[in-house]
Amino acid sequence: MNTDEYFMEMALAQAKMAFSAGEFPVGCVIADGRLVLAQGSRRGSAGQHPNEIDHAEILAIRQLFDKGRPSNGAALSIYCTMEPCLMCFAAILLAGIGRIVYAYEDVMGGGTGCRLDALPKLYQESRVAVVPHILRRQSLMFFQAFFSKPENSYWKDSLLCQYTLAQE
Repeated sequence: MNTDEYFMEMALAQAKMAFSAGEFPVGCVIADGRLVLAQGSRRGSAGQHPNEIDHAEILAIRQLFDKGRPSNGAALSIYCTMEPCLMCFAAILLAGIGRIVYAYEDVMGGGTGCRLDALPKLYQESRVAVVPHILRRQSLMFFQAFFSKPENSYWKDSLLCQYTLAQE
C-alpha cells in the first residue's frame, strides 16, 4: 500500500464514522507524509435542517489550525473521500495545503477543477496539486449505501445521487 492509499484508508474510517451516525459519508485527514495531523468527518447533514458548513475538510482544517498555523503547509496533503466542494477548496487554498488527494469525484459540486488564474488574486497565487481517484471504489460504496437508504434525504434525487447510484 502506498502512502496516499494509507492515508485515504484513514479518511475512509472517518467517512465510516459519519455514515454510522447517519451523516453524509465524507471523511478527511490532513497528513505530513508520516503522521495524521488533523481529521474530520461530515456533520450536520442529517435531520430536518441540514447545514452546509460542517464539512469534513472544514472541521479538519479547524483542528489543524487549533494546534497553531503549520510552518510548511505546502508540505501537507489533505485526503478526502469526496472531491472538495468550492467552499472547502477555497479553505484548503487559504490554509496553504500543498496537495489535495480525493477518492470520489463530486460531479455536482466539486471545486478542484477551478482554474486558479480565473479566481481573485488571493487564490491565484496558491499552488496545489490535485490527485483524484485514490481508493475511489471504496468511497463510492459508502455513497451508494447512503443514497440507497430511504431515510437519508440529504441530496436525495440530486445529480450526485443519480450519478452515484448509476455507477457499477
